[in-house]
Amino acid sequence: MPDKGLGQLGDGLLFSAVVVYALAMLGYAAEQATVGARRRVTSVRAASQVLVGSGGSVEVPAETVTTVAPSRAGRAAFVLTCGGWLVHLSSIVMRGFAAHRVPWGNMYEFSSAVAFVAVTAFLGMVVRGRIERGLGAFVMLPVVLYLGLASSLLYTAAGPLVPALNSYWIKIHVAAAILASGSFLLSGVVALLYLLRQRYDRIGRAARFPVTLGAQLPSAAALDRMSYAVIAFAFPVWTFAVIAGAIWAESAWGRYWGWDPKETWSFITWVLYAGYLHARATAGWKGRKAAWVAVAAAVALVIDYYVVNIFVVGLHSYA
Repeated sequence: MPDKGLGQLGDGLLFSAVVVYALAMLGYAAEQATVGARRRVTSVRAASQVLVGSGGSVEVPAETVTTVAPSRAGRAAFVLTCGGWLVHLSSIVMRGFAAHRVPWGNMYEFSSAVAFVAVTAFLGMVVRGRIERGLGAFVMLPVVLYLGLASSLLYTAAGPLVPALNSYWIKIHVAAAILASGSFLLSGVVALLYLLRQRYDRIGRAARFPVTLGAQLPSAAALDRMSYAVIAFAFPVWTFAVIAGAIWAESAWGRYWGWDPKETWSFITWVLYAGYLHARATAGWKGRKAAWVAVAAAVALVIDYYVVNIFVVGLHSYA
């Protein structure tokens, strides 16, 4: 029997994590709103510095400095994100103990796990210097919306697995799908930001909001590299998830592939991400074309998860 007390504790922790993530989002937004000004201040200061040597002094050109001055709001937001991550992890653990199984047996739990992976990927890339901390506002927004939707419309109390999911394959196939989906969520956000930045670079200062928001973002080239790095990691994981799902289908339904709506959209998503990587490797697609393919793949993933699971009747309707 499920432990209702632990289940309620897990739900409360998830709600707390959403609140902390929302506060962190506001902190990142405050940092991002002033990033342009802080870049200018850093450059002006750099122009006044000199290199002293045997032949005298040489002024350092302002354009050689690319760092951004630190922000208290950004530092606080990062600390809040780390705290929210710990609370979020605790909610997932409590859910597992409450249900006496892996904590990703329905859409509510799956959504929580996917958002957790997205936040983990973001924090890891910030620590490694692969992504700017200020982009947290754009990452936290879909995470908060994702969790808010899960907690309201998709909520399911802790309980046993439905018979169709009661298999050891849920620990393999679904875990891989969660890892890939959370990473793809992050890459989709970065790809959209690339398009915003690239459009600002083309239109210039005459652009209006939200295009002018691109001025506060990292360079288009940096965003392009970020998106590629995440997709290059997540695609093999998604490939494994599709293969594992086919093996599970043979065990459960006696066939590896039957073009069930879930299988079809998972394959469409796989084709789009494969096309993205193939185009970059062979045709040299970078930048705008590649970003649009990444966005299309992210949209296919959303359809695969929400539309197919909720509105389309198929063998996976129990999800």
